[in-house]
Amino acid sequence: MIEDNIRVLRQAARLTTDSNYKVDKSWCIIAGNDDLIDGMAYKAIASNHNVKILFREHVILKEGRLDKKFDFIMLYGNSIVLNDFKRETERNGGAFIAISRNNLVDEPNLMVFVAPDDVIRDVVSIIEKSRISFAILKESQTTNFINIDLNNDVRLPNFVKSALKPFYNANEVVLSTILISVEKDTFVKKVQSIATSNKVFVIDFKDIVTEE
Repeated sequence: MIEDNIRVLRQAARLTTDSNYKVDKSWCIIAGNDDLIDGMAYKAIASNHNVKILFREHVILKEGRLDKKFDFIMLYGNSIVLNDFKRETERNGGAFIAISRNNLVDEPNLMVFVAPDDVIRDVVSIIEKSRISFAILKESQTTNFINIDLNNDVRLPNFVKSALKPFYNANEVVLSTILISVEKDTFVKKVQSIATSNKVFVIDFKDIVTEE
């Protein structure tokens, strides 16, 4: 991993020292389990200021007696370096979506949804049935396991919970990340309300401010 970082940073340095080259910066969202996102956070910190961590979220969704846990992180920085983040994320089974400045210019009202795949599909169906004009521009899914635990409401000794955990994690929970564009400004709040009320994490790009 360290060798890969050095290789990518050298490539970025060669291009950015070219007086005719303008550094292309973009955003990305990476989703997966906590180990993957820990690695991506470390990679960003070690990027020599080429990539900034905008925020990181640890999400716990309660469904009955189960807690479904996943993490995601939003980054901003040099697109060449972020391409290396994409390769490593996909190699480790995570979800990765990149958003360029062209996306912001060409598409209205960009939002990113992050949630288990079945939840995402239900929300997309509800939005479509509400006769809201929107488009899914990009999507990505995890292929690794999202952690599942019995929640604290279940009164069992910890050693029993630990013994049961492999059985719950045997069924893969697919985590989806999608980039959508809502055609009309007047529908943005309704889309956000539908998503958040169904336990979907929403990132509205109008709320993202990046220092240059």
